[in-house]
Amino acid sequence: MTLIPMISALAATPRRAAAPAGTRAPLPRESYGAGNRHRPVAALFAVGVPAALVVAVALSPMIVDKAPTTKTPPWTSVFLPKTTPPEPQDAKPQPKQPTESVVIATKSPLPPLASEAPAGHVDPPPYVPPAGTGAGTTIIDLPVPPKPPLVLAQLDSRYAGAFQPDYPAREQRGEIEGIVRVRVLIGTDGRVRSVELVSGDNPAFFEATKRRALSRWRFKPATRGGVAEESWKEMTVRFEIRNG
Repeated sequence: MTLIPMISALAATPRRAAAPAGTRAPLPRESYGAGNRHRPVAALFAVGVPAALVVAVALSPMIVDKAPTTKTPPWTSVFLPKTTPPEPQDAKPQPKQPTESVVIATKSPLPPLASEAPAGHVDPPPYVPPAGTGAGTTIIDLPVPPKPPLVLAQLDSRYAGAFQPDYPAREQRGEIEGIVRVRVLIGTDGRVRSVELVSGDNPAFFEATKRRALSRWRFKPATRGGVAEESWKEMTVRFEIRNG
């Protein structure tokens, strides 16, 4: 495409020759001087040839070289099948299916205990532990050992002389005798904590016994297995007037 402007420039540029100084330079043959109007053919040729070349070049088919081709490549193309995306799963959690636990009871290596139930008694069914708590474990109900016997409290012989209460003055002047029976609570230290009336006709005898029990009575406390315990004990007190 750059050839067309060059041809047009060459055809349109007049040729000029250098003339000696002092002389009038002759006009070139292709120039358009005053005498060119007498040469219409030359003028038409000068204008028409470049135009014809421009049209010929513009209308000529463009030459396109074929794209270079390559030989068969040494490799083999493998086309993988299209993979379909997995279907979206439901986000809602599925409920867990209930499971069943099987409990297997094993035979106990211990001999059976002798039954002390009365005649006609029906034993309850064997105990089966719930699932997850050691299935197969045999549970044996062992009898609770009996508590050691209680050794009752006894009056301390060292304080035997202080046992008898003071005789009420009014009953002593009237020579009134009587018997009072009381129930005392003995602490672990052998002292009397409380006194209750069990039987007695004269309140004065009970009040005298109560005062003496709380202040002067001493006991060896009751024990169970060698350990001291609080216990109740009944005591009988006699009020008698002795002559001489």
